Amino acid sequence: MAAPGCSAPCLWVRGTGQRLGSLFTLVSKPFCSAAAASRPLDARRLAERLRAQKREQKTENVSVPTNPVQRRVQELVRFTQQLQRVHPNVLAKALSRGILHQDKDLVVIDKPYGLPVHGGPGVKLCISDVLPILAKMLHGHKAEPLHLCHRLDKETTGVMVLAWEKEVAHQVQELFRTRQVSKKYWAITVRVPVPSAGVVDIPIIEKEVQGQQQHHKMTLSPSYRMDNGKMVKIRTSRNAHLAVTQYQVLSSTLSSALVELQPVTGIKHQLRVHLSFGLDCPVLGDHKYSDWNKLAPQKLSVGILKRLGLQQSKARHVPLHLHARQLVLPAMGSRKEELNLVCKLPRFFVHSLRRLGLEMPDQDQNGGNEAGLLGAQ
Repeated sequence: MAAPGCSAPCLWVRGTGQRLGSLFTLVSKPFCSAAAASRPLDARRLAERLRAQKREQKTENVSVPTNPVQRRVQELVRFTQQLQRVHPNVLAKALSRGILHQDKDLVVIDKPYGLPVHGGPGVKLCISDVLPILAKMLHGHKAEPLHLCHRLDKETTGVMVLAWEKEVAHQVQELFRTRQVSKKYWAITVRVPVPSAGVVDIPIIEKEVQGQQQHHKMTLSPSYRMDNGKMVKIRTSRNAHLAVTQYQVLSSTLSSALVELQPVTGIKHQLRVHLSFGLDCPVLGDHKYSDWNKLAPQKLSVGILKRLGLQQSKARHVPLHLHARQLVLPAMGSRKEELNLVCKLPRFFVHSLRRLGLEMPDQDQNGGNEAGLLGAQ
């Protein structure tokens, strides 16, 4: 059966005499009719219309609230959550734009806020997931994945060292383990440490917290106690870990401080525990260690809330203000000199310093690489 010269091909159902031609007619019309040649233009217009609608939705979603507290919450969310829900390729691209140092052995990145280093239950995106993508962006499609040399907590920002070869990663890990790496962190604290400089040398142990929300936390396990005004040495738990932290107040007001911390040891959550339970000055935004008995948003003073532009009901949005400011790696392999790695403060940290009236070191006046990371999206 021959088909007409320019009519749509049809399908005859055998034995019924029925013709099924609607679907094939839609497909074939652009090829057969001059009038149908405009259909692809309609598809393009539809695609453009959908893109315009998405842009309008995004604009509506980021519209500026009239309530100043809501505006402040939106600002905190924008600064701290923008890289947590993106495609791995987008995160890898953002990390590549914020590289602090790169050579034939190492790549040093500026770790963003809120991204865990390793995967786990409920983790949708982590640093280790994007290391193969980052390696290909830096060294081409045949590049082997980068390797982690150490870890930072999910909420901690700053200097993070990666290695091209597993052997080099092991060497750097050994430097950390044997305490040959000098580390400096900056934190904003609630209240001001007294004295303004010193050493916290109190072992740390992990314990279960009883109550409505049973959970585990790190806490102090002192080697001494006071007995009638005298300091008496006591037996420490075999599960306790030696933990030593040097600290110095860089700037302070009546209710907050910018503190530099140098951990001599590297125990889990050491800095947060020593500040909160050792010096009674928890890190701003530390909703885990501000209260031993419960997991709840940090209780902030009226003065701090006013300066931050928040209410206590919105305190849960305050991010942890703990930043891995500097690492100094000793000479290793072919590199004969120590490597000094410095990372600027993230923007939310800088904004909080200004709001709280804390003086900022000159080199960090403009905020850190987060501006570049956010711009990458």
